[in-house]
Amino acid sequence: MKKQITTPNAPAAIGPYSAGITAGGFVFVSGQLPVDPKSGALCTGSIADMTRQSLNNVIAVLEAAGSSAAKIVKTTVFLADLNDFAAMNEAYAAFFEKEPPARSCVQVARLPRDARIEIEAIAVL
Repeated sequence: MKKQITTPNAPAAIGPYSAGITAGGFVFVSGQLPVDPKSGALCTGSIADMTRQSLNNVIAVLEAAGSSAAKIVKTTVFLADLNDFAAMNEAYAAFFEKEPPARSCVQVARLPRDARIEIEAIAVL
């Protein structure tokens, strides 16, 4: 059985998908853009700022599902430009100082709202 996860602490979905789904003891978090959930504005700071906002959005969905950042087992980071990798990686590392999850990072041609980063995650409940 699966359950849809929504929270006012993360941006609302901008299409026909859920911010998160729980199923089989896992939480699957859809890609989170660096969007402020209160204003709906896309973060315009540095890639480090954007990374932090995207991860904060991921964590908000996880917490709404009853999970946490410590329970993330896999993330995927989508970057518009791999030249941002080092700065993203530094900001990302601060969230996972102990036992970081498995991760993939890829450059993509374009992201929704012309964002520079999007992060999705899988965690255990």
